[in-house]
Amino acid sequence: MSFPRVQTCRGELRIHDDLDDLRTDLVEYISEISDASVKDRGVFTVALSGGSLIGLLGKLCDAPYSKTVDWAKWYIFWVDERVVAKSHADSNYKLAKDRLLTKVPVIPSHVHSINDALSAEEAASEYEFGIRQLVKIRLINVCDITDCPKFDLILLGMGPDGHVASLFPNHSALDVKDEWITFITDFPKPPPERITFTMPVINSASNVAVVAIGASKADALRVALNHEDVKSDSLAFPARMVQPTEGNLVWFADKQAALKLDGVEFCV
Repeated sequence: MSFPRVQTCRGELRIHDDLDDLRTDLVEYISEISDASVKDRGVFTVALSGGSLIGLLGKLCDAPYSKTVDWAKWYIFWVDERVVAKSHADSNYKLAKDRLLTKVPVIPSHVHSINDALSAEEAASEYEFGIRQLVKIRLINVCDITDCPKFDLILLGMGPDGHVASLFPNHSALDVKDEWITFITDFPKPPPERITFTMPVINSASNVAVVAIGASKADALRVALNHEDVKSDSLAFPARMVQPTEGNLVWFADKQAALKLDGVEFCV
């Protein structure tokens, strides 16, 4: 099955007829990057977001991926996390565990979640320390330009307001440049305490995928992909700030999310 792919000035865009088509393409995309990373480096480092994005990964648990993906080489991280107990309904870790991690043979010690017994500030600091140790031994690559960790793949959802990870419009966390992980205690949506990758880390990845589903994301996707230079407004629309330094960016959208793309400049 093939899917429309167009090149925009903000990365590749793949538009899908329905959610099932999007799931199929997204899972195949992840599998391909996993295979390439394992072949090239012997490991695959992937950072997940929470929410509806995790629900799209269910096909990874089915054939052929359950058998063909080299799960023992996966190292899993979280782009952002709610500072709640791992058993809490709001935990991104719990969501991924219930829907994916318990259904595939990932090695438990390769799953790097936050310490939920700490405060948001302490959890962010400890999480960054752990990632720095993995960078030192080159399990995680480093971006030569930014000197940030270079994950093989970062998976993001996008909110109707253009937020990605736990980076909301006009929040001070968007200004953090000298830390890999930052913390938030006043998140606009509950729960208010969270940790999140900073934008320099997101933009240092080898591959970044952003998923937009539903008509509620149509305006956000149009703004995110618009070719006009709106750097002055980027803090008001975090998805505009997702521009990998030396990596690839792919947007996955269904037809509802792509409803308002008239006027977006597509490259030949």
